[in-house]
Amino acid sequence: MAQDVAPPTDRHAHRSFFGHPWGLATLFTTEMWERFSYYGMRALLVLYLTASHGDGGLGFSKSTATAIYSVYVSMVYLLTLPGGWVADRFWGPRKTVAVGGGVIMIGHFLLALPATASFFGGLVFIAIGSGLLKANISTMVGQLYSGPEDPRRDGGFTIFYMGINLGAFAAPLVIGTVGQRVNWHLGFALAGIGMGIGLAIYLIGMGTLSPHSSVVPTPLGREAKRSVLLKALFWLAVAVVFYAIVGGTGHYTINWVTIPLTVIGLVFPAWMLWKIKHDRDLSPAENSKMTGYIWFFVAAAVFWMIYDQGGSTLNIFATDNTANSLLGVHFPSSWFQSLNPLYIMALGPVFAWMWQWLAARNREPETATKFSLGLFLVGASFAVFLGALAAASGGNKVTPLWLCVVYLVQTVGELCLSPVGLSVTTKLAPEKYGSQMMGVWFLAVTAGDCTTSLATTAGADLNSRGYVAAEVALAVVAGIAILLNRHKIRHYLGEVR
Repeated sequence: MAQDVAPPTDRHAHRSFFGHPWGLATLFTTEMWERFSYYGMRALLVLYLTASHGDGGLGFSKSTATAIYSVYVSMVYLLTLPGGWVADRFWGPRKTVAVGGGVIMIGHFLLALPATASFFGGLVFIAIGSGLLKANISTMVGQLYSGPEDPRRDGGFTIFYMGINLGAFAAPLVIGTVGQRVNWHLGFALAGIGMGIGLAIYLIGMGTLSPHSSVVPTPLGREAKRSVLLKALFWLAVAVVFYAIVGGTGHYTINWVTIPLTVIGLVFPAWMLWKIKHDRDLSPAENSKMTGYIWFFVAAAVFWMIYDQGGSTLNIFATDNTANSLLGVHFPSSWFQSLNPLYIMALGPVFAWMWQWLAARNREPETATKFSLGLFLVGASFAVFLGALAAASGGNKVTPLWLCVVYLVQTVGELCLSPVGLSVTTKLAPEKYGSQMMGVWFLAVTAGDCTTSLATTAGADLNSRGYVAAEVALAVVAGIAILLNRHKIRHYLGEVR
């Protein structure tokens, strides 16, 4: 529920950031550097995992590396739910983001150490820190404004979103280049330095934030806190003992980690949707809207399952099968990871204008149609990828224009589905779960990535033409299902369009 808030401090009352509260500059810069660290590390992750020991990597197979990558990304999004809960019950958003930034920074520096154990420990730290930071920093952007009626609010989130993409665009160009061409661990260290810069800016600029960001909305009592801590320590001890036994008996493989996390990433989203849908406190209208929302959630999971392979399947293809030079310029394969944020920055304003233009003429597609377009386009992107795989058969190195087109089509699909999904989530959220539903939306990413992890663990070759064709078919079938059932979905949504 939006609340009126006082200006952050008199010292900053006269300052503005493109006509917005100065606190937006603090959060914009913090998020830009955090995304710089995250996307820079992500651009290197699969490449480092699959690089041979002689090249300084860990020497994992492509399927194992993809499973690790997919589980890691899924956990980042899964942990946004407990991250929001920690802010609501323990620390408030402001302190939670500060702790999260510190944990992320430690995680990146652990990746920089030349030891396998510290590397995987670093991934755990980054996932936990991202869960603490991701949802709460967005919450604090909203708290800078007096409420939904503030005309600057949407513009503020647009500026904040540009910060995300600026960091994501620059990261592979800097961190990817250093990691691939100089030293993997130096690249990971640069990611840690980036997060350190973002954290320093955040701590210095805390006074520019809304006072409400320090408030713990529903604090736990002392006994409740003690109970939560004891339960957490108990399950941590169980995990430590279990893996000590597995390791001590010589049975440990990476699957002992990836498979349980994959199962959690598939079961938990399903359980969360079931829990909300069957809550007796929901009104009949809210229950009906949740039925419609489940259609969108499943569609989004299919979309992200394919889309998020940009950092794994496509990244591996860029390294092994693409001639990484264009117009005489040679570049590392990780640079392809900058294409999506570049396209987002170029096309995002165009799509925002286009939807408004169509809405003014009562011709804007409804939500279900936009979701179908997103699914058709992500399927089309992998149809293009099929062409690239065919061109690369026999060991040929293909032109980088293939991947440029794949990422372009995916980005257009993202702009049809992702912002719309965020918006419809806020519109369909039952009152009781208003603050939790954004975390539920992120669980669609978790479910999609865990499906990819499960497939690779089961032996699927994501770079095979048969599997890619199956993904194209799945996206098209899902898009057709949404399109054909749009009238039924519209009935479930009631007045929401």
